[in-house]
Amino acid sequence: MNRLPPLNSLKCFESAARHGSFNKAAKELSVTPSAISHQIKGLESFLGLELFRRTKRKVILTEAGESYLKPIKSIFEQLENATSELKSKQKSGSLRLAVAPAFLTRWLMPRMERFQERYPDIQIEISSSTGLIDFSANDIDMAVYFGSGDWDDVEAYYLRPARLAPVCNPRLIKPEQPIVKPEDMRFYPLLHVTKRKDEWHDWLQQHDLDPKLFRRGLMFSSGSLTAGAAAQGLGISLTDPELIMPEIEAGTLKVLFNQHLITNRSFYLVYEKRRSVTSAMSAFKEWIIEEMVGHKNT
Repeated sequence: MNRLPPLNSLKCFESAARHGSFNKAAKELSVTPSAISHQIKGLESFLGLELFRRTKRKVILTEAGESYLKPIKSIFEQLENATSELKSKQKSGSLRLAVAPAFLTRWLMPRMERFQERYPDIQIEISSSTGLIDFSANDIDMAVYFGSGDWDDVEAYYLRPARLAPVCNPRLIKPEQPIVKPEDMRFYPLLHVTKRKDEWHDWLQQHDLDPKLFRRGLMFSSGSLTAGAAAQGLGISLTDPELIMPEIEAGTLKVLFNQHLITNRSFYLVYEKRRSVTSAMSAFKEWIIEEMVGHKNT
């Protein structure tokens, strides 16, 4: 067997070539720039030719480096795919899912019994997550995202749009200041999600109302907290009615108007691009899409 160059030197070469920088490659691989330089020099010595031209600001691939990079990238992709496929086969009967807290507790958990009845042999592990998932750094198989659907490095399957409508505790409404029309909400505080400050502004403008005339209330880090605050009588929140059905049925929250906020944000089921889809992942994808379409009011 012909002698092969060390794997570490090839990793350093691929990263440096992709970034055009030893410093950026060092940051990506969690080593020092001098370690990257040392590995590249060792690889060049092994091959007996230069792979980079060094300048003050960046490094540039030589012609030999360009021709060497393409097969090296292909080899790493094959290794990644083979590893992912092997790991997928080992846990084909299990699924690790990450979901936003409000969606998890309000929508998914009340329906999980139906999934377990249909797929009793699939072991599912659910965790709550408020941000994007680094699939390469953990064992999460799939996640439910809320947004515009334009995330990098994931396959995204549309589930349904957000349906945000004004809700509050009926006890909040004073007899002398009833809420009959949207403009009547100006007498009450509006509850906001910190990272989605534009939602109330957009809803009001969609109904030809001036946001400046409305009272700004408390701000919270998530939609589930604004809904909870509304149930406590602290103001009016923009909330998806489907996620607060227990409160609506108990009478602690009331949908004031059925006009939903028109937005480009929706719910998506996502998983890492280029990874093999297990039977458990396929089953969950089919089930959740069916639930979204067929059980809207349950």
